[in-house]
Amino acid sequence: MSQLIAVIGGDARYLELIRQLKKLPDTRIILVGFDKLEQGFTELNQVDLEELDQSKLDAIILPITGTDMVGNLETVFSVRKANLSKAWFKKLKKSSIIFTGITNDYLSSAVKEAEVTLIPLLDRDDVAIYNSIPTAEGAIMMAFEQTDHTIHSSRVIVTGFGRVGNTVANKFSALGAKVSVCARSIRDLARITEMGLHAIPMEKLSEHTHNCDVLINTIPAPVVTKEEIQNLPTNGIIIDLASKPGGTDFDYAQKRGIKAILARSLPGIVAPKTAGKILADVITQILEEKRESV
Repeated sequence: MSQLIAVIGGDARYLELIRQLKKLPDTRIILVGFDKLEQGFTELNQVDLEELDQSKLDAIILPITGTDMVGNLETVFSVRKANLSKAWFKKLKKSSIIFTGITNDYLSSAVKEAEVTLIPLLDRDDVAIYNSIPTAEGAIMMAFEQTDHTIHSSRVIVTGFGRVGNTVANKFSALGAKVSVCARSIRDLARITEMGLHAIPMEKLSEHTHNCDVLINTIPAPVVTKEEIQNLPTNGIIIDLASKPGGTDFDYAQKRGIKAILARSLPGIVAPKTAGKILADVITQILEEKRESV
């Protein structure tokens, strides 16, 4: 049974995503929001949003950022704006699957009212773990660029031991950094110690930041506060990998003269091809499981 997929908007990651999806058998792909690209690049049907018959779509791939709170989409490769109203979603067939990176109240409610399936890819463990690799490599790149010393023997503190924090700690440790990891749960602190890293209870972070060259936050909550920042060495840097607005008091860091960087969407910046393939692999698996279940 053939399937029809619409890719609506997206960034550099989506170029590789499209290349991978083209390999799917019995699949037709329509692009919306890619009119800056030459037709020969994709060899696919490119249409305006108004020309798209959403009632025939089996899957819709939205940008990683999803929509804003009024339905606008990010279209990096188009000068034309794209907006998905709640009425637009209601014209989809009930068996449609909508893929996005993240969702918000508008998108979630629009999909719920339309009674179709929404899959926020960045909420999935598999995508997050795969993405943690280019994220960690991007953090390493930034540490090289923003410091005047090697990562080897650098004193690195990673806050958070989730899917990103674990990989970041591993990669910096493999390069010879002296890595400490700050976490809340006793279980995580035990695992950090087992890995040969220095474990710091979250409530004691400020007692250790004086002994830190690079502080890397992965927690999307205010954990790198004035108390932690005031003890950092003046040549220390903060790399915040958490989703916007991050977990750092950037205003206080600036007052202290500490370089603090909110490094968002590193996979799409440092390794868009890899990030695109990760998304394509997961989307392909989901669509194949759907077809097998029909």
